[in-house]
Amino acid sequence: MLREWQRGEYTISTDIKRLDLTVVHQFLANSYWAAGLPLEVLQRSIDNSLVFGIYKGKEQIGFARVITDYSTFAYLSDVFVLEEFRGEGLGKWLIETILAYPELQGLRRWVLATKDAHELYRKFGFTELHDKYRFMEIVNPNVYKQTS
Repeated sequence: MLREWQRGEYTISTDIKRLDLTVVHQFLANSYWAAGLPLEVLQRSIDNSLVFGIYKGKEQIGFARVITDYSTFAYLSDVFVLEEFRGEGLGKWLIETILAYPELQGLRRWVLATKDAHELYRKFGFTELHDKYRFMEIVNPNVYKQTS
């Protein structure tokens, strides 16, 4: 379901057609968590996620996506606000909007991974894993690197 929220000159939208893939790809492919992300992988991830874009007019200035079953679990991923728009509370507004999204209410678990935004997410109730030994992972940090 497409939804939009307005705050002054800014809009948050779940409309996938409104995304500026160039902006999203440029940011994510240069981030610490998705370095080298191929455009086709980004497109596939967007096609299979609930996406939230932040816009100033028609210009995309932020993004987040949620990977979810809409029933029990959600993984918050790829959250960013372009540097020149930080400090205006847009990241907080984005997280508030996502967590209040009607189809994501009543989930048993939300998770995310961050290297440097713990304090932001704590404001919304996120904590470190209560029992880190219950969680397991497979990590392939070089998956996007080309082999020659």
